[in-house]
Amino acid sequence: MPDKERGAGHVVRYELVFQEPGGEDETVLVHRTDRTGPGGNPIYTDESGIVQAEISNQAEVRIIHTSRYQQPPTVKAVRVSP
Repeated sequence: MPDKERGAGHVVRYELVFQEPGGEDETVLVHRTDRTGPGGNPIYTDESGIVQAEISNQAEVRIIHTSRYQQPPTVKAVRVSP
């Protein structure tokens, strides 16, 4: 599968769908880093490094705040990205 590292069995990319208050949903592509979060799961980040999320094998998402002023919208869905 193109979304997994060869032999490692880890998802490389996810699409996070955020529910914008009163607006359209926003989809952000995140890719796996070599770091782990407080729950011991891999951290995924977008190209800018602003959106960071710890994602478990069961696709449970915990947003990692990158600024004290960051208030990301609710994650509505998480999808494996090809």
